[in-house]
Amino acid sequence: MFKIVRKEELVPSSVILHEIEAPRVARKAKPGQFLILKATETGERIPLTMADTDPETGTVTVIFMVVGKSTALFSTLQEGDTYADLIGPLGRPTDVAKVGHVVCVGGGTGTAVLHPLARAMKKAGNRVTTILGARSANLLILKDQMDALSDHLIVMSDDGSTGRKGFVTDALKEVMAADKPDLVVAIGPVPMMRAVSELTRPDGIHTLVSLNPIMVDGTGMCGGCRVTVGDQIKFACVDGPEFDGHQVDFKALSQRLNSYKAAEAKHMEDHRCRMEAQANQLKQQA
Repeated sequence: MFKIVRKEELVPSSVILHEIEAPRVARKAKPGQFLILKATETGERIPLTMADTDPETGTVTVIFMVVGKSTALFSTLQEGDTYADLIGPLGRPTDVAKVGHVVCVGGGTGTAVLHPLARAMKKAGNRVTTILGARSANLLILKDQMDALSDHLIVMSDDGSTGRKGFVTDALKEVMAADKPDLVVAIGPVPMMRAVSELTRPDGIHTLVSLNPIMVDGTGMCGGCRVTVGDQIKFACVDGPEFDGHQVDFKALSQRLNSYKAAEAKHMEDHRCRMEAQANQLKQQA
């Protein structure tokens, strides 16, 4: 059992932070690696990239958006509750090196994944420009933390409610024109990572993206997380999760991610109905 020692709703009922006791994982984990979590013995295995680790306190931090039945279940866990299983660190860590000017682009909850990576890049001696994007101000996370470790921070929002109105690619175009990056790291929704990769392709700017396809075991056995990179099939769990954005087949990735949307929506609706029924039963008993 792995105890939750801190819970924070970064966006009420939508984006949740859990800091979890896992001393051995905290000592070994590196930026870019992920965990597989399971709330109950019969629950679904969910891969989540670590947003932070603290070897001294023996904790790891994950941030997730409630998008389906299992993440909805995760969101009901409170401080003091436990996860049945926590496996990690999994995946290949980020290749951190001093390359010069690194631009870190985060979209939505992808900013949580970007946080330890940007910190490591800064620690390695790089000049870090961070571009954060969100649909609106209430969905922007970790702004202060990313500002603290960046030489320059740019915030974009779809509706203009925070930062500048527009997309992260608008800001990236300006940065590329003024101070060409040596490396771009983009983490967030697939359309955003694809757009960033296409923008940097003509200038040959090395671009890393972090992929989170459907995953079951996390050790390369099931093949569920396969992605096409260049002319090869890769497994995100053991070959990634980071890949060269110019080589990723984003069209195939999107098709795989959408394969189970209808089934997931049905499970989410069933879960919501059960929660409402339980709440009504408790009211009647009271």
